[in-house]
Amino acid sequence: VQLQASGGGLVQAGGSLRLSCAASAGISMYAMGWFRQAPGKEREFVGVISRRSGTILYSDSVKGRFTISRDNAKSTVYLQMNSLKPEDTAVYYCARARSTATAPTNQNEYYYWGQGTLVTVSS
Repeated sequence: VQLQASGGGLVQAGGSLRLSCAASAGISMYAMGWFRQAPGKEREFVGVISRRSGTILYSDSVKGRFTISRDNAKSTVYLQMNSLKPEDTAVYYCARARSTATAPTNQNEYYYWGQGTLVTVSS
């Protein structure tokens, strides 16, 4: 499975971006996660959506500002980012969970990863 993340770019603080993650094969049986890695920092969990969107979890740092959604028919997952802050600047990665039964927040529970898309938020 190949994951292609897109939609990153440069945006001013307070602005919005929508990231997309398109999969080369069906993802309907798996949770999909978003992670990010800021310069000089470890990669961190952003959010996860279960296979039927019944469970959606976010990190505290993005809760209330970011929204994850998915379209299984299109094998695509989205990350809508609003009220962006300079501290949201990072490379954003999408990933597919290893198991069909979970909505994990630990990146070790993910098997396939996209190449990342850079989001830069200017102050």
